[in-house]
Amino acid sequence: MYTLQNKSLKIAVNPVGAELSEISAVQNTNQFMWNANPDVWGSFAPNLFPVIGAIKNNSAIIDGEHYAVPRHGFVRHNTDIILEEQTESKLVFSLLYNTDLLKIYPFKFKFTIQFELIEYAVKVTHIVENLDDKPIYFSIGGHPAFKCPVFENETYTDYYLEFDTEENSESYALNTALGLITDRTFPVISEANTISLHYDLFTEDALVFKDLKSKKVALKSRKNGTILTVDFPDFPYLGIWAKPKADYVCIEPWLGVADHEHHNQDFKTKEGIIMLPTKQTFKAAYTIEIDPKHLV
Repeated sequence: MYTLQNKSLKIAVNPVGAELSEISAVQNTNQFMWNANPDVWGSFAPNLFPVIGAIKNNSAIIDGEHYAVPRHGFVRHNTDIILEEQTESKLVFSLLYNTDLLKIYPFKFKFTIQFELIEYAVKVTHIVENLDDKPIYFSIGGHPAFKCPVFENETYTDYYLEFDTEENSESYALNTALGLITDRTFPVISEANTISLHYDLFTEDALVFKDLKSKKVALKSRKNGTILTVDFPDFPYLGIWAKPKADYVCIEPWLGVADHEHHNQDFKTKEGIIMLPTKQTFKAAYTIEIDPKHLV
């Protein structure tokens, strides 16, 4: 486990999957990340690359060939990730393509993820370099799970999410048996900017938003105010999810989504897919800022 600390925050990152596994206050005992209880959901904040969610029939078609790209990609749980740089405020991890990965994803790439402490915040930056002699295709996503409730005097239903602007947005329903996006939608936010959390909110899996105007969402407690804010200016999609009746909520900035249930499996035409020309570099970042009143 690698750690960073400033006067306010401490973070820890597991080199396996380069997974952010702790955000805590230095001056008190407050913890803000889910504890990855394996009996409920044994992850903290998986990094999603080169796909988000499920691939139809567990097979992507790339240039006429089938490739078994795993659900959420192959960065999470990956033991080949290396620590490339460590400073007083920054941890940088990278994954380079190899023979085994080329069998399931036929592109030469370097994936880098950087964690930077900036006062009360953690900035997570994804960098993809195209090392191939052809364009490469990918999606990127974050999956951080935040403790909810944070304090002993609270319950899950004391919490809500607040967006930075009023929204009229529907969630795209998932085919829960397959994990694929459907055309069915259901209303979640109508002329409002909040979603109240309750244990039945995710009985049909994640909320998937494609058309939010907001680029910030705050996790708030009716008893203790703003807990944290996720700022995701580079990400056009947002997922919100938790296991039913679990004491956390995932706020997930995405560049891309799971396959549509009627998709033809052509990887290059997936919704939200990024095409990166040869020898080019792509960057996208989101920031998790803890409200400073909870750090003293």
